[in-house]
Amino acid sequence: MLSQAATLVILVLQSSPAEKIVAGAKAQLSAPAFYTQRYYSIPYPNGDVPKNRGACTDVVIRALRAAGKDLQKLIHEDMKRGIRYPRQGSRPDPNIDHRRVPNQAFFFKRFGKTLPCGLDSPTWKPGDFVYWKLGGKVDHIGVLVDHVGPSGHYMVVHNLSKTMMEDVLGEWDIVGHFRYPK
Repeated sequence: MLSQAATLVILVLQSSPAEKIVAGAKAQLSAPAFYTQRYYSIPYPNGDVPKNRGACTDVVIRALRAAGKDLQKLIHEDMKRGIRYPRQGSRPDPNIDHRRVPNQAFFFKRFGKTLPCGLDSPTWKPGDFVYWKLGGKVDHIGVLVDHVGPSGHYMVVHNLSKTMMEDVLGEWDIVGHFRYPK
């Protein structure tokens, strides 16, 4: 009999990019990361903060890794080409640049598909990324998964205090809806 991890690997190998992203997001629920916005020095490429720590952006980073995409490397190399991202210092920093919500949204606008933000839009699909403004100020991002909540909308894996799956798609002001890759 295969272990749960081996079964996940087989499913991921046989899946579409969106299914891999969903599997990567849901896999994080088995050992939730507790929220931190701390700066970490991490390896490059494929660096990660400690598995038991992270922020909403780390949910996205880890979900994309399951689909074979290293957001750390993709954003860092784009910045090194001189592309000006919304949140960066005097030079690109592969430890943090990919861990900022505005930078992830900017990357998805450049290389993904920007979709309508309205909750009544039929374009919402598992594997999509949603970008909110909480209280009109705080940036937040999450991954839609293949479970529908009581609201009738797809559930979201995100991290405000710890990694969790919740029925929160319509809870805050949606300012971005992306699909990556196109």
